[in-house]
Amino acid sequence: MPDVNKADLCASFEQYVTNMLIENTLKAAKQLNINNIALAGGVSANSYIRNEFFKLENNGYKIYYPDPILCTDNAAMIASAGYYRYTSGTVSDLKLNAVPNLKISG
Repeated sequence: MPDVNKADLCASFEQYVTNMLIENTLKAAKQLNINNIALAGGVSANSYIRNEFFKLENNGYKIYYPDPILCTDNAAMIASAGYYRYTSGTVSDLKLNAVPNLKISG
């Protein structure tokens, strides 16, 4: 459909995804009886999603999210975890390999 307005299509998709995220988040918050919500990961860099979640504070929820600069890449989170492991004395040799499902423990 070449005549579709791409900006409108993208905005509609963004709105739909945001509504689903909020709906599922509120469902989980009600089931768990919690009022604190953390918005994290790459999705939390999206200003529209952030603003829509922030509106939940009018309904008694507290929304937590990092600065956008920390949301775009997991490298900052991995570097932080590595820093704390290093300062606690845990050091790996150069034979260390990536393990996607490796658990990060305290």
